[in-house]
Amino acid sequence: MSEFLVFAGTTEGRKLIELLESAGAGVSACVATEYGRELLPEGVRVLASRMDTAEMTTLLATLRMDCVIDATHPYADQVSKNIEAACAATGTRRIRLLRPSEEAAGCVQVRDAGQAAGVLCATKGKVLLTTGSKDLEIFSQVPDFQNRIFPRVLPTLESVERCLSLGWPVRNIIAMQGPFTREMNAAMLRQIGASILVTKESGEPGGFLDKIRAARDIGATAVVIGRPVREDGADFEGTLALLQREFGIVFPAEKMQEEMRECMAWGGGTE
Repeated sequence: MSEFLVFAGTTEGRKLIELLESAGAGVSACVATEYGRELLPEGVRVLASRMDTAEMTTLLATLRMDCVIDATHPYADQVSKNIEAACAATGTRRIRLLRPSEEAAGCVQVRDAGQAAGVLCATKGKVLLTTGSKDLEIFSQVPDFQNRIFPRVLPTLESVERCLSLGWPVRNIIAMQGPFTREMNAAMLRQIGASILVTKESGEPGGFLDKIRAARDIGATAVVIGRPVREDGADFEGTLALLQREFGIVFPAEKMQEEMRECMAWGGGTE
């Protein structure tokens, strides 16, 4: 049976690991954080945490996997570049599991977090920031951010400590794990009194449309950070088809349908 290494930073990645296990395939996972490790099914071999290209290359040369599946978040562009380079250096088959984009009209579209922060500098009002902890330093440059911006981050020590170290008061930190429904997003916006929501275009599994709809429901402006790069790859269903065709994987039909339904719905994990 073929051996797979999944870089799992999304709901889809975790679901794929579960499916590969149920099909009897050999599967290992790479995650960036302890929180990511906790979300994986019990018994999955977790090989490493954050790695650069050289470390990934060494790992792949040692393990000699049949296939690497990049199921990282669409905004983890540097990680995907490292995976692609390591696979090229070792001649390892790579499959990129893509999260489909979602269009949302009537939003303020920006290129990156810096541009989003610029929009906030030019506006007034409270902000629900749903881009995670990675870019918090950029948003801490917005004048009066301690009173205006409410970051929603994962309930991990690392995320909360990052907020506190950058100067966010405890009263502004929303430490919760999704999924967040349209109604829950709207309730948060109302509770904060926010007139602006900042989000990444993280697709339906990342709850993107429920955030946009919630902003519309209460009349808030949605500022959307576009994806960093355009990538070639396959969505969840397409990835399963590739694995069936190229490696002869036979997924249990009922389990496959269940996981596909869940991946089409909004998901948890990081935003």
